[in-house]
Amino acid sequence: MSLAAEHTTMPVLGRLPIHAGRAEQIAHIAEAAQQIRIQDLKLVRYAGAGHIGGDFSAIDILATLYGAVLDISPATVNDPERDRFILSKGHVAGALYTTLAAFGFLPVEELATFLKPLSALNGHPNRNKVAGVEANTGPLGHGLPVAVGHALSAKLDVSLRRTYVLVGDGELQEGSNWEAMMAASQYELDRLTVIVDRNRLQQGATTEETNDLDPLPDKATAFGFAVVEVNGHDHGELLDVLSAVPFRPGKPTFVIAHTHKGHPISFMSNNVAWHHRVPNEAEFQQALAELETVGTPRHAMHQNGEAP
Repeated sequence: MSLAAEHTTMPVLGRLPIHAGRAEQIAHIAEAAQQIRIQDLKLVRYAGAGHIGGDFSAIDILATLYGAVLDISPATVNDPERDRFILSKGHVAGALYTTLAAFGFLPVEELATFLKPLSALNGHPNRNKVAGVEANTGPLGHGLPVAVGHALSAKLDVSLRRTYVLVGDGELQEGSNWEAMMAASQYELDRLTVIVDRNRLQQGATTEETNDLDPLPDKATAFGFAVVEVNGHDHGELLDVLSAVPFRPGKPTFVIAHTHKGHPISFMSNNVAWHHRVPNEAEFQQALAELETVGTPRHAMHQNGEAP
């Protein structure tokens, strides 16, 4: 069976009114994250390709940004003063497309074209084809330097617009990231926030086995960043931290979001095999049942015995 319109049934959730309280925002983000995961699971299953492990580790971050943090909407997608978000780990484009659809940036039914010939929804995002995509990414180590350019542009414009960039932890093994971080510190780009999806897995192995990043907080601090660590699946923590930047005037922010690849699916979580694997029918049905039963990713962490 191939991906078709009947597989794209996610509701469009949109943003809450600006006066919504914190508890209401967190509940809205949790609902969005659940719906995005269900839809993304269907995309990968029926398209026969995708990076579901990395998608699922990043979705809570994406849902928080688009659901409550970023100053951008479908109506302001071309506003020069909009906030910028760049997905540097571009291989999890499926999670980004699904998030954009959940918040009204692209029609949900367009998700049925994911990875099909001539589709705008490529395996890596293209800013010339998809509204809400700020940069073409995929080759790792490029998104953070582009984000530094956006943040520097904002500073030269004397603008309050913010730039957020999501990078994979394995991606930080690319030297271009650290060159960009030096520049961000040099130019005191405190409207720049780097978010690290710290799931500790990359293609084929752990990050520690491949090229150990620790002590990552100390390294980022040495490069001139204000460093904050959060539970990357706790919507309350994410909302509080990502809404509060900058933490120190004159310093860009480096948020280490501790996540689990494949979260919250029992057989995917922390399993490196799910970097680029497609679930078979039995796995798909089990994952779908878990997502529909669990309700919210935070609840899932308690169910699996993990710390909140």
